[in-house]
Amino acid sequence: MTDNTSAGTKMKDLKITIVGAGAVGGLIAARLEHAGIRTSVLARGAHLAAIQSNGLKLLEQEQELTSHPRAAASADELGAQDIVFLCLKAPALFESVQSLQGLISADTVIVPAMNGVPWWFMAGIQGPYADTWLKTTDPQHNLSDYLPPAQVLGCVVHLGSTIQGPGVIRRGMGNQLIIGEPDGSRSSRLELVAGLLAQAGFEVKASENIRQDIWTKLWGNMNMNPISALTSSTLDAILDDPLTHQLVLDMMEEAKRIGEKIGIQLPMDARERTVITRKLGAFKTSMLQDLEAGRQMEIDPILAVAHELAQVVGVDTPFINAVLGLVRQRARNAGLYTY
Repeated sequence: MTDNTSAGTKMKDLKITIVGAGAVGGLIAARLEHAGIRTSVLARGAHLAAIQSNGLKLLEQEQELTSHPRAAASADELGAQDIVFLCLKAPALFESVQSLQGLISADTVIVPAMNGVPWWFMAGIQGPYADTWLKTTDPQHNLSDYLPPAQVLGCVVHLGSTIQGPGVIRRGMGNQLIIGEPDGSRSSRLELVAGLLAQAGFEVKASENIRQDIWTKLWGNMNMNPISALTSSTLDAILDDPLTHQLVLDMMEEAKRIGEKIGIQLPMDARERTVITRKLGAFKTSMLQDLEAGRQMEIDPILAVAHELAQVVGVDTPFINAVLGLVRQRARNAGLYTY
């Protein structure tokens, strides 16, 4: 599928695959299927077996909706796709990217619905830091070869869901997906993907500055996530304590300066952003949930990337550095961090 996709393209003819049918990927797959948009999922283990045997169940409010996407264990089973949603955690993408090549042709649109800063973030960015290689987002320096930035639509996820059990997804708070071309253009492929997601019931925002949207989300995550993992505290507890609240603000100020160096202006000040976060209440961050579940923690794309970028652009970040050092130790001691 090329960028000049005609308006007459029939949705039923599109080949769409969700890589990682977990909490977010499973929700997207289930919603697309229920909207009549045929979808495949790439999954593994008990989750794959359950979807193949019993379908993909979505628990949404008081409803239980069951769909039957095509479920496969390998990319080669599915072949080249028109649209691929990457819904993996960053460490899983690093480990599996070569095995995904059966899904990717020169015309495939790649939509990474992932946490943190993605591998393509610095590709084509304006200014002296254009195309900077960030080891924290692309450790082997090969993701751009396998997943070309020119084929990417950026995506920011503002919704929550959890895996209730094998093949079962429970929808949580939020319903927004922000998508955008890295160059800010309003392309036909952007219109197509936005239309599919809107048809599936998501609140979709087409962004003219997707990097700003990515950095804005990171701005609220790169502090709350590691602090919650270090303290086992929910968001409200962190922000209700004046000392940890101040630590959050100090880290945000450092991240704001980093963003400015690469041309990103944030749309609000730090205190306004924490007011929004506080409304989430007694919420456990993804990093704390991973720690408690014994899953590998996404420290690199959420926090270490800010430390690395600070070194690239010459911004001092003593608060980010301290929290990064502590959370790395916490994760290593739990056997959940290998980089």
